[in-house]
Amino acid sequence: MSEVFTYDGGAVAPGETANIRYTVSETYLGDPVRVPVTIINGALEGPTVFLSAAAHGDELNGIEIVREVAHEWDHEELAGTLVCLPVLNVPAFIAQERYLPIYDRDLNRSFPGNDSGTSAKRIADRLFRNFIEPCDFGLDFHTSTRGRTNMLHVRGDTDDDDVGRIAHAFGSNVIISSEGPSGTLRREASEAGTPTITIELGEAHRFQRALIDQALEGVLSVMAEFEMRPNEPVKWPGWRVVINGSEEKTWLRADAGGLVEMHHDRGSLVEAGDRVCTITNPFKTDTTVVEAPFTGLLVGVLENPLVYPGNPLCHLVALDEVTLRAIRGDQTTKRS
Repeated sequence: MSEVFTYDGGAVAPGETANIRYTVSETYLGDPVRVPVTIINGALEGPTVFLSAAAHGDELNGIEIVREVAHEWDHEELAGTLVCLPVLNVPAFIAQERYLPIYDRDLNRSFPGNDSGTSAKRIADRLFRNFIEPCDFGLDFHTSTRGRTNMLHVRGDTDDDDVGRIAHAFGSNVIISSEGPSGTLRREASEAGTPTITIELGEAHRFQRALIDQALEGVLSVMAEFEMRPNEPVKWPGWRVVINGSEEKTWLRADAGGLVEMHHDRGSLVEAGDRVCTITNPFKTDTTVVEAPFTGLLVGVLENPLVYPGNPLCHLVALDEVTLRAIRGDQTTKRS
């Protein structure tokens, strides 16, 4: 049998599911700010995993991923416990903003929190102590910020064997290996003994069904790896690249202001010297061509076509020769 999952104010016994609205703060009027949490405690013994989304309130893809796992999957044979947090940052979600309203603080730079600190740190503390730290590992879902979009990829410190195991099990083509900035959920949870990865997919302010379905396959694969669903296979994406170090990735930035025409989508392979995008003025009399400085994969690209000098245009990562052959072979197969 699995163990009882406890949090401040309640408990969920093996074989039970609880939908709760957990108070993390108060409004100006003293009304509670409550975060929705679903806890599914399987009857069979296994690990405890959290799935979280919307630490930034305008990042919606992850919300649907967590909701579908919690409420549409059959958990009759679940071995372990799922802690599902579809909307971490409720005030920002309600306002449809990235950061906590009024003070514009980033909840995803506030973990593990402080029960006597700022409003952001108090919210982070309540979430972290009750629903993050008690888990064995975690998956935290994000999108790009508004105006940009990401191909689905994983971020996590693969030098940590436990984090690396989760990152590889998710089955994405690209893993960007780093600790992450101080205060991020994945870094602070991992350092506290709950190895955690970030999954980046798509753009803010929308549901993107194809990416959501792809991520759901990744969640299932991780659960299979840790025998929470032992009858399911662990996913192999066909090819994979793990990006370590700043020399293997770069942001291409605008050297001129104007209107941008992107010539490639997220996830595209571009060769060194390829025209990635073109920037023009309103009269199309001045043109700036942005070329790929090396052969690589466009992990993230611009969606908002308006830029100032210095604005990011796309996120390009380098690939080794083995990965390049695999991608080119895959593209040839799809064309044929």
